[in-house]
Amino acid sequence: MNTSAASSGLLDQLGVALADERQALLDHDVEGLMRATSAKLAALKALEFDLPTEAEAGGRLRELAEANRANGALLSRRRREVNWALRHLGRSESAPSYDAKGQSNTLQASRSLAVA
Repeated sequence: MNTSAASSGLLDQLGVALADERQALLDHDVEGLMRATSAKLAALKALEFDLPTEAEAGGRLRELAEANRANGALLSRRRREVNWALRHLGRSESAPSYDAKGQSNTLQASRSLAVA
């Protein structure tokens, strides 16, 4: 297989992984997201050694980069939604702090959601 054909196959794999990643984000499918992200990282790692030129890729690199940015924006939105929900449940996504003994100093405050 020549370099151009190998690169094209890798770009196709990356495209599939990005599409799967997007669908997993839309479906709130954590396991699917983990599989898609692993496939995306594997394709990117392989492309490090066989990256086609822009002329060879025919604009495909820009298309894939845009899909990756869109997935990143969607992931950021999901993260904000989770943080909002955590705040309203009395939890926060702040970075934990540790004391000299390696113990977490995160305040474990609870909040009643209902009274029976």
